[in-house]
Amino acid sequence: MKKQRRSFLKNLGLAGATAAIMPSAFASETKQIKFLERTAGDIFGSKPLGLALIGAGGMGVADAKTALKHDNIKMLAVCDLYDGRLEESKTRWGEDIFLTKDYEDILKEEDIDAVIIATPDHWHKQISIDALKAGKHVYCEKPMVHSVAEGQELINAWKKSGKVFMVGSQGLSSLGNEKAKELLAQGAIGDINYAEGFWARNSPFGAWQYPIPPDASPETVDWQKFIANTEKRPFDPKRFFRWRNYLDYGTGMAGDLFVHLFSSLHFITNSVGPNKVAATGGLRYWNDGREVPDVLLGMFDYPDSAQHPAFNLSLRCNFVDGTSGSTYLKIVGSKGSMDVTWDDVMLKQNDVAASDDPFMEEKGKEQSPKRSDRKKILPPSETFYQVEKGYKGAHYDHFANFFYAIRTNGPVVEDPVFGFRAAAPALLCNESYRQNKFMGWDPVEMKVI
Repeated sequence: MKKQRRSFLKNLGLAGATAAIMPSAFASETKQIKFLERTAGDIFGSKPLGLALIGAGGMGVADAKTALKHDNIKMLAVCDLYDGRLEESKTRWGEDIFLTKDYEDILKEEDIDAVIIATPDHWHKQISIDALKAGKHVYCEKPMVHSVAEGQELINAWKKSGKVFMVGSQGLSSLGNEKAKELLAQGAIGDINYAEGFWARNSPFGAWQYPIPPDASPETVDWQKFIANTEKRPFDPKRFFRWRNYLDYGTGMAGDLFVHLFSSLHFITNSVGPNKVAATGGLRYWNDGREVPDVLLGMFDYPDSAQHPAFNLSLRCNFVDGTSGSTYLKIVGSKGSMDVTWDDVMLKQNDVAASDDPFMEEKGKEQSPKRSDRKKILPPSETFYQVEKGYKGAHYDHFANFFYAIRTNGPVVEDPVFGFRAAAPALLCNESYRQNKFMGWDPVEMKVI
């Protein structure tokens, strides 16, 4: 049955696709450029929604700004543990905005329909559960949880709540991912057998050496609240403002960046995840007291399933990359490959259509009169899909999906089950790295083996 299903997928719409991308023996140009477009449809409801931001750091502010680009969304409240961010919120969203250092104050406000949770990772689970219990819809930044052990509790809370919960790996709503998913289903690259992803950076900011405000102190930062659910320590501004570098609060390269690549791959392939995880790496440059590596390599086995044949995945993240800026997901199949970003897809195919026209075959032989049986060098067929000018981006579309789901009680592209299946193998990378061993994972039952 699996082979029949895959054969059907490969044939689905393939005739039209191959006609557009397969070159003839006489084609002078094998690379085609096609534009991806977003059909807006009825995604913008008229019901006003009250929004609150919990965690007003860089990602939280970016989320809030993107959310407010949509119609009928009003920012009503902001929670953060640092005075400076609360003051900045007045400048951004008005003097009348409700400000607090206690997220529970926000959950008591009846006019708040949804919350954005963009705190450090170690607070994601508890604030999400409390928000759902308070009747709020939730947009929670990735990774959804700080540890694998937290996943099922959050999923259960979401199922009981009846509320919309979106995980913030915004690439899932990108035109690039959607096109790659379509091409894979059409059989454009055959059966998948390998995939790889790479995330490169080469700057202090990219390596999480964020600026520390000169007024940072126990008087301006609620340090005790920050560490309330983890190990007790004296105030440390590095741990507060550069929290991604420390295991008590962050999830390292894997939880911050690998999770994006897992999310995209799982969306494109319909996969539920790998069953074997291994990682290695080290601290090669940023020796600033951090507890996580700045070079990380991951290897993953994806088992044969109803969704896809068995394949392997390799992921790399390098914060000391001299080339810098290289971020991609490559998916390789038996007939070709795709290089996928959120804004474009490069499809490469090695199969070249043979002509069934006798006249054209004879004319082709004339090109090599001395040896008609000699093989030619043929370029691969390349088709480049890129977004149209004016595309508002995956981040915008992710919030469009979230708000539309709230207004229509519909589904989202990344609910907690999907989010956990993307987060778990990333978090197991950290465990493999620390324990120096392979980690087993049941992607269907979502539990460690």
